[in-house]
Amino acid sequence: MLQTIVNAWKIADLRKKMIFTALIVLIFRIGSAIPVPFTNIGAEGIIADPNAGTFMNYLSMMTGDAFNYGTIFAMSITPYINSSIIMQLLAVAIPALERLQKEGEEGRKKIASITRFVTIALGLLQSTAYYFYLRSQGYIVKDASGANFTGFAAVFQALVIILCFTAGTALIMWLGERINEKGIGNGISIILFAGIVSRIPTLFATLFGKDAGGYFWRGGPYYFLSPLVAIILILMIAFIVWMDNAERRIPVQYAKRVVGRKMYGGQSTHIPIKVNMSGVMPVIFASSILSLPPTIRMFIDSKIKEDSGWDKFFDIFTAEHWVYSIIYFVMIIAFAYFYASIQYNPIEMSKNIRDNGGSIPGIRPGEPTSRYIGKILNRITLLGALLLSVVALFPIIFSQVTTFFLDMWQEGASMNVSLGGTSIIILVGVALETVKQLESQMMMRHYKGFLD
Repeated sequence: MLQTIVNAWKIADLRKKMIFTALIVLIFRIGSAIPVPFTNIGAEGIIADPNAGTFMNYLSMMTGDAFNYGTIFAMSITPYINSSIIMQLLAVAIPALERLQKEGEEGRKKIASITRFVTIALGLLQSTAYYFYLRSQGYIVKDASGANFTGFAAVFQALVIILCFTAGTALIMWLGERINEKGIGNGISIILFAGIVSRIPTLFATLFGKDAGGYFWRGGPYYFLSPLVAIILILMIAFIVWMDNAERRIPVQYAKRVVGRKMYGGQSTHIPIKVNMSGVMPVIFASSILSLPPTIRMFIDSKIKEDSGWDKFFDIFTAEHWVYSIIYFVMIIAFAYFYASIQYNPIEMSKNIRDNGGSIPGIRPGEPTSRYIGKILNRITLLGALLLSVVALFPIIFSQVTTFFLDMWQEGASMNVSLGGTSIIILVGVALETVKQLESQMMMRHYKGFLD
């Protein structure tokens, strides 16, 4: 990977694209550090435990800590991701959007335009909810008497804060599109990647930082657990790389045909089907849905009585509850099958193979071929979803197991580390995708054909 980046840097055109991408990432990080007017969030942030596996920490991870400090890019790219997911779902349910998808470049431009408007709407909605949460927690600037502003001043204050957050959403979406046009890699993925990478120093400080009170310096079982977490991180990265590159190849044989004096076809090829064909989308979508109950609880927590039915219901949707892991697992499996059904259509694949004069060895063309492809897709999807579930759920289970044994050693002892499976999948996936794009562009520029 490093060698690919070094080789790409030697090519002037690619070097300009890499520098442009780096400048966009720099702008993103600067915006993630500029607080919004009328907010009063200290250096501690709004999250009590930055390493706990809560919904607030999930948002902070996705935004590169911008959410924790109420900065311009506090909403980050999450509204755009949610908007893209919504549009994919609606394209299946609404025939008009499905027709747009099949209209080629013009149709994709129209869908992209609709996605932008939906992103702004979601950004406005999330910004409003975030403002009311900050107001309820006392993170909004107050008047001289220490009370919240009222009347016109309160309305003006709310408009400025909400519009700043929404404008940050629009700006970050625009920055991502600029990377797509003039930079390297997928813009949205690169920005998400930059936000997650920015939290890695904090993770290692939490584990080994002496001045930061790292776990390693607390003695006892922490001497063993702290290096174990670092080793597990490396093993998870290796596992995800293997999972991302794994594929099932369906062999296809094309019949020979004579046109004039020339013979065409007669070659063997294959259809590659990735084991993890849905990428990280099932995990993100499952996390987004499971985050709805905790979001609702943030606004009505003061009205919920302790040990009441509602209190027990909302407790289910915390990472510490065993029911949460089961629901999370089932939803990952379900959404993996949903995305597989969107990406691959066995009937169309069978038709394309037959129309091009091909066939799968040992399988009759037509319906038997579509059934065969469908059976393989179901098995591969299940395997990919199970592997994805292992990566997503392992950090949750690891945290609970370590907390249980630490509590036996010393009452109240725990080890909360932001070891998010989702973030690791995103990091590895984006890195591999960007390197592959660099390699393909270098191959185009160094192609040795008849021009030599």
